Amino acid sequence: MEAIITAFRGSPRVKSKNQMLIEAKGIDSKEKAEKLIGKTITWQTPGKKGKTIKGKISAVHGRNGVVRAIFETGMPGQSLGTKAKIE
Repeated sequence: MEAIITAFRGSPRVKSKNQMLIEAKGIDSKEKAEKLIGKTITWQTPGKKGKTIKGKISAVHGRNGVVRAIFETGMPGQSLGTKAKIE
């Protein structure tokens, strides 16, 4: 399933480096988003090396189908607005 990384999780002053907010394609309610909890998400870095960073969907964020994912390492700023895969 395709998803888009929309933002870092955090307050206006403090951001969590390894927690991201994710919008999944076709998910538009809290009930649908709850079914994604526990699934893994992968993001591939652009460039020649093409490393993958893995994470896990941990919770629902709000009522419109956005979920929160915790990645194993800190995510770069260039990941914002890019595609990720939910497996």
